[in-house]
Amino acid sequence: MQISNLIDTIKLPFRKEKELFSALYNILGFYPHDISLYKQALLHKSAGRRNDKGRPLNNERLEFLGDAILDAVVGDIVFRHFESKREGFLTNTRSKLVSRDTLGKLAKEMGIADLVKYTGTAMAHNNYMNGNAFEALVGAIYLDRGYDACMLFMQKRILAHLINIDKVAYKEVNFKSKLLEWSQKNRVKLEYRDLSQDSDNNGSPIFTSMVVLEGVDGASGKGYSKKESQQQASKETLQRLRREPQFIDAVFAAKADRTKMEEEPVMVAPDVDKLEQDQKNFINANVEGGVSKAESRSGVLDAVSSPKPEQPQQTVQSETTIDDDFSLDDITATPREKSREEIIAEAEAAAFAQEDEERG
Repeated sequence: MQISNLIDTIKLPFRKEKELFSALYNILGFYPHDISLYKQALLHKSAGRRNDKGRPLNNERLEFLGDAILDAVVGDIVFRHFESKREGFLTNTRSKLVSRDTLGKLAKEMGIADLVKYTGTAMAHNNYMNGNAFEALVGAIYLDRGYDACMLFMQKRILAHLINIDKVAYKEVNFKSKLLEWSQKNRVKLEYRDLSQDSDNNGSPIFTSMVVLEGVDGASGKGYSKKESQQQASKETLQRLRREPQFIDAVFAAKADRTKMEEEPVMVAPDVDKLEQDQKNFINANVEGGVSKAESRSGVLDAVSSPKPEQPQQTVQSETTIDDDFSLDDITATPREKSREEIIAEAEAAAFAQEDEERG
């Protein structure tokens, strides 16, 4: 049947409806029976109005219906396409195909976004408007032509031309890597905790992991391996970081407490001036005063450790330490007449050497 004859049969009253019919045919592959359903599917709540009974007239109810129909249709397609895959893989693939981002891109690619009616400020505050319109359009198809029409629309118009189901299924978003990148950028401490290991009805192991940020519990995830469970936990934690300001506040408050404790000094730094003065006092007491070896060593021990007479072993250990710290090896003899200080130094060195021989 010619397009002009079909339009004459339907007897469209306005030119805009003719244009809408033509646009919907290009998108859907068929002409609508009840055009009012599709008009409502393309009406964002920002531009909505009320019907004769005073009820809001927008695409939110059709969006709800279309969301459920899409889950069923895409779940059916994925189930038949991947015959040997487990439930987790099928669920993940379906989620990718019906995500708001995917549907939003499809709406733009197919021209649905150009047909959506909204106020000027709606787009800036609603990133999912086009994806929601796509779901509402599926809801309109279901009410207008039934479940089979929805299935054909997804198979023939979407998966056959716009989406490669295999590429989507096997393209893995590494949520763990994304979360690690975020934590490193913000210098947030990240760890994964293994919570449990159970088994499903078939005896396959099920792992449960949890993300912990700065000691604050993030989200948990399950999977058939630790890697898969950590991936799921990372994904859910990223969602919390995007949607829950209280969670972000708790994480950064914990980070502030940790970094504050790390920056606090463990002990008071030594007083450099006092150390230098102690060293001068030691040298003056043991060299300039011309004291004997025994008196010098006794004075040093008294100043440093004050050992008791009944603890000879402790005294020997302290003497060795002091000798090492204050070595006089850098003093050398010269041909000229020796000064009083040099004579004392040599006498001390000789005495030290003699004691070492006796110990040996």
